Amino acid sequence: MEGIIHIRIDDRLIHGQVATLWTNELGVTRIMVINDQVANNEVQKTMLRMAAPSNVSTSLLTEEKAVNNIQSGKYKGQRVLVIVKDPETILRLMDKGLDIKKVNVGNMSTRDNTHHIKPSVSITSDEEKAFRTLLERGVEITAVMVPTDKLVYLKDIL
Repeated sequence: MEGIIHIRIDDRLIHGQVATLWTNELGVTRIMVINDQVANNEVQKTMLRMAAPSNVSTSLLTEEKAVNNIQSGKYKGQRVLVIVKDPETILRLMDKGLDIKKVNVGNMSTRDNTHHIKPSVSITSDEEKAFRTLLERGVEITAVMVPTDKLVYLKDIL
């Protein structure tokens, strides 16, 4: 997974915290959103590109295209921040061959049938199951909103 420096779950995708705090802290050169619905919606893609800093490239890709690009080494020499909306996406990416070792959970908004595990993280029972599967697979999962927050491990709050 050459070039991938950070993977984040954040249902807001590209927004102020990502565009400023995370990109600056990590020295990001590219923000990659992996989401099939977004990748096929020109309006959403335009809005997300507008939210990204002008000096940072964006890739708004389907899961399949992202996996192919990452596996082919397309991002070698870059500093890529990957953002997905949910833990199920991480599981699918792993099932398609990506070797994911660490994930950070930023924001998962309150929705129907969710419960809070942290003020900024609300999950459904399916999402909880996906997180537990990721933990069983040895993925280190942190729950940190901004880079300066105290490190919280998801295994300790699930």
